[in-house]
Amino acid sequence: MLNVTLYLDVDGVVCPFGATGTTPWGSAWSVANAGMLEVAYAGELVAGLNGLARLPGLRCVWLTSWEDMAPRYLCPAIGLAGGRWPWLAAEGSGAGEGWWKLAALQEDVAATTPNGIVWIDDQLRYEQEAQAWAGILGARILAISPDPRRGISPAELNAISAFVAEPVF
Repeated sequence: MLNVTLYLDVDGVVCPFGATGTTPWGSAWSVANAGMLEVAYAGELVAGLNGLARLPGLRCVWLTSWEDMAPRYLCPAIGLAGGRWPWLAAEGSGAGEGWWKLAALQEDVAATTPNGIVWIDDQLRYEQEAQAWAGILGARILAISPDPRRGISPAELNAISAFVAEPVF
């Protein structure tokens, strides 16, 4: 049985920074008020994430500075079915040096022991410690660092779907 956890960031991943032109799917950006600010997003991405989230054995977790505001405000605003996903907080993981998201993810992985991990964060490409840790995990992890001005691309969503559908670990 599938036992994979998908850790998802918001800014630069689901909602790109300064979105202009068209989405990576070629459609117009959708804009929604997420409680405290307007966010741009690709409807096709939201539909794809909603489809993934329905897979049995896939656990989706928010790993974002939005923390509990992602399920509370973002999800209803953009139609993402992540309102019941757990979220990891900087508190407790933010002590000491290093990136709080890596520490929070490592704590969650130790507690839940998934067979596979999908980690999507636009900051990943700049975090050497996170890249080194992912390298140790090898085929057990798919680390995606989208272009923060575009968010998750169709190719990246396809790679995520393939990793979850046909695990090689």
